Amino acid sequence: MKQLQKEALELLQKLIKTESFSKQEDKTAEILNDFFVQKGIPTTRLLHNVWVKNQYFDDSKPTILLNSHHDTVKPNKQYTRDPFSPDIEDGILYGLGSNDAGGPLVSLAACFLHFYDRQDLQYNLVYAATAEEEISGNNGVEIVLPQLGDIYFGIVGEPTKMDIAIAEKGLFVIDCVAHGKSGHAAREEGENAIYKALAAIEWFRTFEFPEVSEMLGKVKMSVTIINAGVQHNVVPESCQFTVDIRTTDKYNNEQALAIIKQHVDCEVIPRSTRLNPSFAPKEHPIVQSGIALGRAIYASPTTSDQALMNGFPTFKMGPGDSARSHTANEYIYVEEINKGIEIYIEMLEKFNETDNETVAKYN
Repeated sequence: MKQLQKEALELLQKLIKTESFSKQEDKTAEILNDFFVQKGIPTTRLLHNVWVKNQYFDDSKPTILLNSHHDTVKPNKQYTRDPFSPDIEDGILYGLGSNDAGGPLVSLAACFLHFYDRQDLQYNLVYAATAEEEISGNNGVEIVLPQLGDIYFGIVGEPTKMDIAIAEKGLFVIDCVAHGKSGHAAREEGENAIYKALAAIEWFRTFEFPEVSEMLGKVKMSVTIINAGVQHNVVPESCQFTVDIRTTDKYNNEQALAIIKQHVDCEVIPRSTRLNPSFAPKEHPIVQSGIALGRAIYASPTTSDQALMNGFPTFKMGPGDSARSHTANEYIYVEEINKGIEIYIEMLEKFNETDNETVAKYN
């Protein structure tokens, strides 16, 4: 265990030293690829994504995906430390991406190594270090998933204090256009598009989707931008407004969009519906394995690559604290990484003891 923890820390320090902003992760992809190659583990790389499979991968067994991202945001202007200097002081590792999501990334890598050559596993393991998470880009985990085959369950490495985020709201944004007819404001002519938009905006403010999620609550819709008119004496012929929508496991984005289109009298243009809600039942044996180790379950307020993992259950879990993400002088405790590796391993060991019938129930 100590050797795994040592190697994970050294890997994270290498990654911190290497700039890896979203879409510019080629060098950290190379570091991750070399990390496994040097251990004699075959790798696959697609653009800036790297993945590996356990030695005794068997298509007849369920596959668990261990995933985290190696891209980072750019350091904000309040940094007082060198963001690319992985200094350890009093048990704290500083550096850009140390917490989000370097700690989870290397902890999952160490967990994978622990199980890599085990012949007694009831499941397969795929470890995928992916790109473009911070911008929800198109060339990250989304292009990797079709290469992996059927996935039984996904563990997404994000800083959660090693608690289990079994639910995460989806997100999509729509631009709405209410159409009217222009005219002179001094005369009774034209059709004011603002007034038509107000009716739709009121619907967004007051409508409640019938089904409420146990973990995520209600679907939330917020009108956040509105634009109309060209000058004070012209009745506007169009009024545009933007709506931020957070969906739950009760409605995916396409289902919510269909309901919206049925109710509002205006043009509705979705920017994207890719970022769907995610949910893992708390009865799932992998979730239960974590609960048995004293890990709390909760619903996450932040989005992650979970949103792109459709068709199989996932949860978000990792060392570190999301409150530190994207902050100046980002850091993670070394002990958090060590403990994270231990808990990941203990959880998967416990799941390996699950009877086949229970596993198959959730397949």
